[in-house]
Amino acid sequence: MEYRKIKDQDKDGDAGGEDIESSRGKAHSVGNVDVERTRWKRKSAVTIALTVLTSSQAILIVWSKRAGKYEYSVTTANFMVETLKCALSLAALARTWRSEGVTEDNRLNTTLDEVIVFPIPAALYLVKNLLQYYIFAYVDAPGYQILKNLNIISTGVLYRIILKKKLSEIQWAAFILLCAGCTTAQLKSNSDHVLQTPFQGWVMAIVMALLSGFAGVYTEAIIKKRPMRNINVQNFWLYVFGMIFNAGAILVQDFDAVMNKGFFHGYSFITVLMIVNHALSGIAVSMVMKYADNIVKVYSTSVAMLLTAVVSVFLFGFNLSLAFFLGSTVVSVAVYLHSAGKLQR
Repeated sequence: MEYRKIKDQDKDGDAGGEDIESSRGKAHSVGNVDVERTRWKRKSAVTIALTVLTSSQAILIVWSKRAGKYEYSVTTANFMVETLKCALSLAALARTWRSEGVTEDNRLNTTLDEVIVFPIPAALYLVKNLLQYYIFAYVDAPGYQILKNLNIISTGVLYRIILKKKLSEIQWAAFILLCAGCTTAQLKSNSDHVLQTPFQGWVMAIVMALLSGFAGVYTEAIIKKRPMRNINVQNFWLYVFGMIFNAGAILVQDFDAVMNKGFFHGYSFITVLMIVNHALSGIAVSMVMKYADNIVKVYSTSVAMLLTAVVSVFLFGFNLSLAFFLGSTVVSVAVYLHSAGKLQR
C-alpha cells in the first residue's frame, strides 16, 4: 500500500511538472508572438512612412516652385533641413539619456579625431542637395525618381573601390538592368529628341549619383569604425557640419537676398512641408535600416516611383507612357536583384 501511495505521488508530481513546463512553454510562445507582432507593426510603420516620404519628396520640390522658379532661397531651405535633423537627433539622444543615462557610447563630447572625419560627407551632401533643386529645370518629378536610382550603381562601384567589397554576378546584372530601365523610362516617341531628359539633366543626375554614393560609402565607413557608438551622436556631428557648410553656402550664394528680403523670404506652406519631408526622410532611412532591412527599403523605393508617377498625373499633367511604365518596372526588378545579390554574399 505504501509503495502504491508513493508511486501515485510520483505520478502526480510528474504531472505537475509537466503542467509547469507546459505553462512555461505557452507563456514563452505567447511572448514570442507579442514580440513578433510588435516588430511587424514597427516594420510596417517605418516602411509606410519611408514610402510616403520618398514618393512625395520630388513632388513637393516641384510644387514649391512659383511660375517655374524658386522664390525662396534653396540654401536656407537646406540649412533648415540640416537644423531639423540635428534637433531630431538631439531629441532622440535626450530620450536615450533619460532611459539609459549618459555613457561612453552616447555622450556628445568626444575627441578631435572622431569629429574631424564628418566634414567630408557633410560637404558632399551639401553639393548633392543643392543639385537636387536645380535638376528639376530639366527633369520632371517621376523622371527624377527614376534617375535617382543611379546612385545604386555609384554606391556599388565605390564599395568595390573604397571598401574592397566584391559584388556578386547578380548585382552586376542588376546594374545593367538599372541603366536600361532608367534609359527606357526616359524614351520619348513623339519628339525629335530620343530622351525626355536633356544632356544637362543626365550630367546632373550622374554627378548627384556619384556624390550620393561616395558620401554614403564614406559615412558608412565612419559609422562602422566605431560600431558601439550611438548612431544619433554620429548623426548629430554630421548634421552640425551640414549646418556649417550650408551657412557658408548662404553667405556665398544668397547673402544679399537674405539681408534684403529676410531669411524666410518666399517661404510658403509647401516649402515648410518640403523641409520637414526632407528631414524626416533622412531619419526614416535610419529607422528602416534599424528596425527593418534592406529589402524593405528596396520595396519602398520601387513603390515610391510608381506613387510619384500616379500623383504627378493629377498634379502636373504627367503623361504616364508605356516607355515610362516599362522602364520603371525594369528599375524595380533591378533594385530588387541588387538587394537579393547583396543578401546572398
